[in-house]
Amino acid sequence: MKKVSRGMGSLEILIGAAIIVIGILALIIAFNSFFSFALANDRNVQAAYLSEEGLEAMTFLRDGSYAGNIAPLSTSATYYLSWNSAVGSWETTTTPQYVDGVFLRTITLASVYRNSAGHITSSDDGVIDPNTRLVTVTLQYFQGHGTTTQSMSTYLTNFYAN
Repeated sequence: MKKVSRGMGSLEILIGAAIIVIGILALIIAFNSFFSFALANDRNVQAAYLSEEGLEAMTFLRDGSYAGNIAPLSTSATYYLSWNSAVGSWETTTTPQYVDGVFLRTITLASVYRNSAGHITSSDDGVIDPNTRLVTVTLQYFQGHGTTTQSMSTYLTNFYAN
């Protein structure tokens, strides 16, 4: 006697189609995840460049006149950078300045202490060096579900004695 199996071909086609659909959906989800990570990384890279630009702008101000541009800035205030197109130069201001309407770039300065050997040290071990400041550039921007913050720091000295 011959066994007849009706519908087995249709069931195999249905299972095969389901496996293919699940595979395609998994690829779409993976692509969307990678794409969103790539866009988030783009903003992180832009923030790193803007932080570096902030340090370069402060170096530019130092080169112009340490006594006129860096020394008068308070170590207890927060500053922002703005471009004065009439003069063609960077300026510090206490008015918040957003870059591209997204990034808030702040500049803070701190006193630098040196020990008797002239090495940078903590405030407990040394005296304030009036010709050196620690400059920190901080960028804040919204990413995902919260605010992301990146910081870069460098020392600026009165290199040109100006």
